[in-house]
Amino acid sequence: MDEHLNLTRFSMAALERNFTLTRKEIGSDARLRKFGLEFRTRSYDVEGVGHLCTMRMMAMGGLMKMETIVIAPIRKDAPLFNADWIWAFGKETQIAELYDTQLAPWPEAEKEEFMRIKARDADLPDAESAEKEHWYDSLLYPCSAHKSGRLITGRLNAMAQAYIGIYCAQLPDAADCDPVQKSAKVQDFAQKLVSNGGPAVSMLTKLFGAATAKRVIMRHMYGVEDE
Repeated sequence: MDEHLNLTRFSMAALERNFTLTRKEIGSDARLRKFGLEFRTRSYDVEGVGHLCTMRMMAMGGLMKMETIVIAPIRKDAPLFNADWIWAFGKETQIAELYDTQLAPWPEAEKEEFMRIKARDADLPDAESAEKEHWYDSLLYPCSAHKSGRLITGRLNAMAQAYIGIYCAQLPDAADCDPVQKSAKVQDFAQKLVSNGGPAVSMLTKLFGAATAKRVIMRHMYGVEDE
């Protein structure tokens, strides 16, 4: 049986081929625990690019698990990238999302690389999240993918490797940009996520309070100010 791809290790290795990562100190927010649920978060500066966050969640003694990575460029005019892996009662979901937080249009040739991955995996069942409406739909690039099922770990691993690998390979050639303007775009996205909610935001808020949830999402996950 295939083992789940460690998104954290794979993403860090992909980024470190071209960039230096420096871990940020986030204090007690690095490990939040309550009622059998645990969040472990790490934050990094990606030299010349922006911010990387890795997060792991475990609940119900391992019956539910989640791993998330977020790459938020503020010095490169590339899309905001998010990958989630979720395991719940034997069912696996892999999400790869690219969001338009750019200052200039994203080149079609770069989008097409991700569309080819999505087309390759068109036979895999879509996750429920792909069929719902979300506040961020106008920002979500169509080349993003939400796939889910049982006994498809190998396919989901390959999908995650392709999305992360190509995204990280495109970053060195992405245009440099004004970090103040780009950071404002990322901050607007993160603020709307906090305001509109989502599974992770709702869970963090319920367990640890609104202030902690906002700080974790904005400062640690997206690398922007939470005020």
